Amino acid sequence: MRNRVGGLMGMGKLLAGNGGQRVRGLQEAKLVRKLDAEQSGWYLEETGQLCDGFVINADDVVVDVGTGTGGMAMFAARQGAEVVATDIDEQAIERLNNLAKGKFEGRLRAVVSDTNPLPIADGFATKVICSEVLEHVPDPAHFVNELARIGGPGAEYLITVPDPVAENIQRSVAPPVYWAPPNHVRIFQRDEFQNLIKSVGLDISHLGRSSFYWSVWWILFWSAKHDLSEPEGPLLRSWSKTWYTLISDPETAHVRDALNEFMPKSQVIVAKKAA
Repeated sequence: MRNRVGGLMGMGKLLAGNGGQRVRGLQEAKLVRKLDAEQSGWYLEETGQLCDGFVINADDVVVDVGTGTGGMAMFAARQGAEVVATDIDEQAIERLNNLAKGKFEGRLRAVVSDTNPLPIADGFATKVICSEVLEHVPDPAHFVNELARIGGPGAEYLITVPDPVAENIQRSVAPPVYWAPPNHVRIFQRDEFQNLIKSVGLDISHLGRSSFYWSVWWILFWSAKHDLSEPEGPLLRSWSKTWYTLISDPETAHVRDALNEFMPKSQVIVAKKAA
C-alpha cells in the first residue's frame, strides 16, 4: 500500500536498444527517488534510521502492517530485526515471501491479514510500521486500536497517511476510482490524524512531512497516462529531472525543505507506547 535523473545518463553503461532504454529509464527513476528519500532522512542503511526519530536495530521485533511491496519490511530485516509483514493482498504477500527466501535467514515472514484482527499476540512488537494504509480502511479507530494492541511496553510506532493539501488537489485530477474502495476513502486533516493516534494512548514524539516530489509526481501521473510497470514518459521524466537538478545542489536544500512543508505527499507520526 504503501518510492537522479538529468546528469545520470553518463553514469554506468549506456544500454543500447529499446530494452536497454527501458532498463535505464527505470534505473534513473529509482535513483532520483532514492536521493530524495535519503535527503529527507529516510532509509539510512548505515544507521538503521527508517525515518527521522525511528531507528531499527537487530534487537527489534518489527511488524509492518499493510506492507505493500515490502520496502520497509525488508529495510528492517536488513538491520537484523525479526520482521512480520501483513497485507490484505495475497499476491503481494506471496511476492514478499519469495523475495525473503534465502535473503533474511528466516527473519522476515509475510502473512495475509485484513487487520480485523491482526494474527499477532498482544505486546508482540517493539516497533510497529503502518505507512499509507489508514486512508484505505473503513474504520480507522478500530484499526489503530489493533496497532496499539500488538506493541509491547515502550514500543515505537511509525504511521503515515497522505497529507490533505496534495490529496485535495487529487480530488480534482484523479479519476473516481481513486476515491473508491479499496483505494482512498478519506482525507485526514493534520489535527484529525494526530488525535486519532493519541486516542489509543500513544504519545507523539515526532511530526514530519514528506515529500513534495511525490505529491507533484502523482498529480502529473494522471495527465501522463503512465503505466507504473514502464519507465517514466516525457512529462514525468521532465519532473524528475527538474527535482534532481534542485536537490543535487546543496545550496537549495532550504527550497526543498520549504516545498516539503508546503505540499508533502505524506504526514508522518512517530509515537511511543507507555512503558
